[in-house]
Amino acid sequence: MQIRVLGCSGGIGAGRSTTSFLLDRDVLIDAGTGVGALDTSALLVLDHVFLTHSHLDHVAALPFLLDTFGAGRRAPLQVHAQEATVAALKAHVFNDKIWPDFTRIPSPETPLLALRTLNPGEEVTLAGRSIRAIPVNHAVPAVGYLIRGPGGSLAFSGDTTVTDEFWRVLNDCADLKHLIVETSYTDAEAELARIARHMCPRMLVGELQKLRRRAQIHITHLMPGREDTIMREIAGHIPHDTPRRLMPGEIFEL
Repeated sequence: MQIRVLGCSGGIGAGRSTTSFLLDRDVLIDAGTGVGALDTSALLVLDHVFLTHSHLDHVAALPFLLDTFGAGRRAPLQVHAQEATVAALKAHVFNDKIWPDFTRIPSPETPLLALRTLNPGEEVTLAGRSIRAIPVNHAVPAVGYLIRGPGGSLAFSGDTTVTDEFWRVLNDCADLKHLIVETSYTDAEAELARIARHMCPRMLVGELQKLRRRAQIHITHLMPGREDTIMREIAGHIPHDTPRRLMPGEIFEL
């Protein structure tokens, strides 16, 4: 199993793009602007998208992806998300105002898009890979994912602030190899992080103390212009085994 980082920034500009990961050739985890790193041939073989939540930086590429497909697919793109995220996509994106309703195009019988409800705690297995949704604590209903392959597991927090169930699930995962966890703001912006339901380095330290498994830790979703400060602050709090900054283009083999 291979996971490629397409986008991992909290914003855009100067080589930055927002959250998306490619699992092997056929699955996206989130569909932020990082999807634009894929060429057309790679886009056309995607079959599944797993969304953490409904915020634009995690779904922005989805409408354009469906345009790229055209009407030539034999099966619809399967988008898996919890009920609140599916409802938000129906109401605010694929509503024939912001974007065409691809759940009915080219026809209701043969659509390009199928929205599938994946509740927190549920798991989907695709060709030997399992993807489990874990509830986290964000400004809208959100999940992280535990992704298991033949060589171990990778966990992705999605967008979250202080939370508990995510860490409980990870502590039960005996083959956890990698953890990708968000830290969006600096310690000076702790109040903004609290309001936005994100994390700052001080919050991250408290959350990592809940993790009883050893895994390589990668920091994602840093806000543009604050990346170096955030990583310095994390190193100040965690001088030994300091988490590293996740970078676009990285590949994890599991």
